[in-house]
Amino acid sequence: MFDRDLEMVDTGSKVFALTLSDKWNIAGSTLNGGYLMAVIARAMEHCSPQKATPIITANYISKCVPGKALAHVEVIFESGNFTRLMVRLVQQGKEKIRAMGTFSSDVNEDVLCEYETGPPVIASFEECSQVPVTPDNALFDHVDLRLDPSCAGWLTGERSGRSEFKGWVCFKEKRKIDIPAILLFADTYPPPVFAKFGPSTWVPTIELSVNIRKVPDTLILKGIFKSRFVSGGLVEEDGELWNTHGELVAVSRQISKYRKIKE
Repeated sequence: MFDRDLEMVDTGSKVFALTLSDKWNIAGSTLNGGYLMAVIARAMEHCSPQKATPIITANYISKCVPGKALAHVEVIFESGNFTRLMVRLVQQGKEKIRAMGTFSSDVNEDVLCEYETGPPVIASFEECSQVPVTPDNALFDHVDLRLDPSCAGWLTGERSGRSEFKGWVCFKEKRKIDIPAILLFADTYPPPVFAKFGPSTWVPTIELSVNIRKVPDTLILKGIFKSRFVSGGLVEEDGELWNTHGELVAVSRQISKYRKIKE
């Protein structure tokens, strides 16, 4: 299903026609930002001779809704190692997202790989709490997200002392993990501030940047996402995704508005 919902048609001059699917909604009709970034990455892939380990930053200008859209791709720069691209996602005649991406050539296995910190310690998949499917959140019809017991109290109304979520994530249909999937999973975890302050907040994404380091050969990933500062009406979210071999898959940084909803 995920691949079908990334399909697009090249109409010429690097403009791709597509239909944004309602199968990846969160909070009613709001499309998940990771799904939208996956769509953008797929458009970039069509225009880039390099296909490996992209860095993509998307600025979310206005809300996208399920329905027809156009992805306008511009190749900014090409070299033997990198292709840099820009995408404008347009819907109903208005630009909704503008993204910059850099795709690289395949990395040799002998490059330096050293981590000063390792993957998060998480309880087993079976011991973690599954984020339930709800009528207004279609994303979890297709994605299985399990939260570690240390931060799963949010699901039952309990609050943590830390703005942090960690756990396991995979597709329910046992689909392999590729670049679009990594981008989806980088925005699948709830906003970490929910763990500390509860879900009585509206946290719309302003900017999301994902740096993919490795496309894994596993069907499941470990993730940890945390926030440290809520100020000036904004909150940051720093994320990591790891495979089951202890290898870093991606790091992310998200900036969102923080609006307290009156209870």
